[in-house]
Amino acid sequence: MTELAGLLAEQAPQDVGKSGPLGLLLTVVLLIAVALLVRSMTTHLKRVPPSFEPVQPGHEVPDSPADLFEPRPGQRVLDELRRAPLAIEPPREEEGRDEGSAGR
Repeated sequence: MTELAGLLAEQAPQDVGKSGPLGLLLTVVLLIAVALLVRSMTTHLKRVPPSFEPVQPGHEVPDSPADLFEPRPGQRVLDELRRAPLAIEPPREEEGRDEGSAGR
């Protein structure tokens, strides 16, 4: 047993277990990163509203069934646009044309 302890004492350098300048640099960099993260999280938490309740109600309920059938503003224009022909239509075939002249 004493021989094993003697071998370990001979093989281990004296700097084992001591921190070097690289460890100090790594510790300082990690502390700076943590400080920046805490600062960022603080600013984000300040922007959070005190409550998440909606400011305005989502949908208005009509007072009478007649209100359901009244057109909304701009509804007529939307209906006309939906019924309008397409802007680009395929060419129309004329009745008097021959089949052979259609390709020219």
